[in-house]
Amino acid sequence: METHNSVKSLLQYPFERRTLAEKLLVKHLGPDQPSDLNIKQQTGVNGKLHMRSFRKDWYTRKPWLAGCSHANAVFCFPCLLFKSTGTDSSWTDTGVRDMKHLSEKIKQHESTRTHMDNSVKLAILGKVNIAPQLDDAHKRAVKKHNEQVDRNRHVLSKIIDCLKFCGAFELAVRHETDSSDNDGVFRGLLDFAASLDGALEEHLETASGFHGTSEAVRDELLDCMLCVTRDHILEEAKNADFIAIQADEATDASPHCQLALVLRYIDAGGHAQERFFEHVAVRNATADSVAAALKQRLGAILPSGQTDKLIAQAYDGAAVMRGPTGGVQGKILDVYDYAQYVHSYAHRLDLVVQQATARVPGVHAFFSDLGGVSAFFSGSPERTAALDRAVAQRLPGAAATRWDFQGVNTVHAHKEDLLKCFQTIRDFGNFDPQTVREAAGFVRMLEDETFCFFLALFHQIMPHVDMLSTQLQRRNIDQVSIKALVKKFTDSILTIRTSISSPCEDQGFEQQPKRRRMLGPEEQRLATEVCDIILMQAEERFSFTQHLVSATLLHGELFPQHSAAFPESVLEATVEAYPMLNQAKLKTELSLIYENGEFRGCRGAVPLYQFFMENNLLSTLSETATLLRILITTPMTTAEPERCFSTSRRIRAFLRNAVPQERLNALAMLSVEKKLVRDMPGFNQKVIERFATRPDRRATFLYK
Repeated sequence: METHNSVKSLLQYPFERRTLAEKLLVKHLGPDQPSDLNIKQQTGVNGKLHMRSFRKDWYTRKPWLAGCSHANAVFCFPCLLFKSTGTDSSWTDTGVRDMKHLSEKIKQHESTRTHMDNSVKLAILGKVNIAPQLDDAHKRAVKKHNEQVDRNRHVLSKIIDCLKFCGAFELAVRHETDSSDNDGVFRGLLDFAASLDGALEEHLETASGFHGTSEAVRDELLDCMLCVTRDHILEEAKNADFIAIQADEATDASPHCQLALVLRYIDAGGHAQERFFEHVAVRNATADSVAAALKQRLGAILPSGQTDKLIAQAYDGAAVMRGPTGGVQGKILDVYDYAQYVHSYAHRLDLVVQQATARVPGVHAFFSDLGGVSAFFSGSPERTAALDRAVAQRLPGAAATRWDFQGVNTVHAHKEDLLKCFQTIRDFGNFDPQTVREAAGFVRMLEDETFCFFLALFHQIMPHVDMLSTQLQRRNIDQVSIKALVKKFTDSILTIRTSISSPCEDQGFEQQPKRRRMLGPEEQRLATEVCDIILMQAEERFSFTQHLVSATLLHGELFPQHSAAFPESVLEATVEAYPMLNQAKLKTELSLIYENGEFRGCRGAVPLYQFFMENNLLSTLSETATLLRILITTPMTTAEPERCFSTSRRIRAFLRNAVPQERLNALAMLSVEKKLVRDMPGFNQKVIERFATRPDRRATFLYK
């Protein structure tokens, strides 16, 4: 958190706009002089290279110097406070980083009239304040002004609350014309808030200048809210040891190509956070275009010299993303040496099932036929009503029933009811000829032995797929947990495979109603082939690569085995992937962990890291803590970008007109990160401060 006298705070909230009490506090605190400045400059003298860096003793020699870790530069404290015309902007706006000529620049700056004048102003601040002492009218004017500022800020805070509400629940905030009878969700919500708040109601009824309900004000507030939230996310990411990015490409309603960019890191509380950052517009979906857009954003997120902080990049399995040299991940790896590529595990699960459907023609046809059930009943209200009459008590809200992979279990459980429903439509219902023809086809489908065989087979397989898919999309997950979940999944599929030759009544492979028999040779072959493909693809798609094999070092169930025989090869592969680790110290720490029974109850990287934090072991077992941070930061899924694009599409559906990119980003941020916005300390005040400093602001929001 920035202090009142920090350079970053003074640049964002200028000294001249602060109250007298705040100014005196800044003077009392004096210049911020952080000791962690890392300003370095390589220079050449007589053909030899020299490295010059900033020394802390400059603070003692020149007390007016202020340092800024964010800008990694030094500033003039008095000139930063009392900016005057003619002052060198490098001492007040950008900061000085030229170490070779620092002594000369300081001497030259101290000799200027503006520096002397500003130093005098700072020295007498609070001691000589003649106007307030002699002019009561001035005091009353200041008091009246500040009271008006209080009222304006209160109104603006309520408007911000309404925008936060609309964003959190993805409600439209479009601007309606004066001729429209519908005021819109945002204006209606604001009127409701006014009925509960007298000050807001009075403002909306009597305000002549700043009203606060115009489209321009709303869009400016959305932009300020986006900037405040982004700054908070960037500050969290800056304080994290490592970060990872997740990106997924999609086409919006425009249709323009864009990426949803998500940052993953560990916050100060030791919790893994996945934060939506923005929608990044790209020219097209080629690897060059996507990589260039990501590099541009990463350049702003990671300051120069911190390329080793990016330790993972997660995309789907498309060739344009995963290509080792020509793909996006290869181009990012050229700049960020430790940004290991991680395939989205949720996408990998889809690929496992898709492989099974693509390689077995009968399975492909089965899922195509199954999908037709949903399309049939959604074709007209009459069809939905027929379904509701047939299975209403078992399928409440039939029109909204999901018929994707979960539809396997739905159709299996209600096959008899669906068959009767289709027969009724075909034989007795008053339906159009097309509906009757399609219903007759579904009757034949539900009576077909091959369809019923695959329905029973996937009725056993799909619950395990759905369960694994749900578990893989949790935010707080790591490689250790992934490996255990995938092992459980493959064991379940293997159990189904080995029991295929058992009698049908034991397995539920019903071929026709009230008829049970042994599977035929061809059916056994198909069922075995489906299971084999899923097992093979699971092993291939979920196999740990060199940089992910490190997860086995911290798998609690393997600690007894590692204690008996230390996994040297895994340790070497881990250090090769992450050279920032000290191999000798890490081995000593891991040996201690393996032999201590207290650690064996932590079945995952996240629980083990929390155990370290609770028992103050982060510094004692520093190398293991670093490895844990890497494992936790490495994303296991791109479910978050998928969720961001879902939000984006829903927001665009609410809006009638074209939406500027920044407004789309603001609405998406308020929706996706609503908990962060709600819990951020002083969010409204930070937005107001940023809004108040916008140019051409006529209303009074700044205190005297």
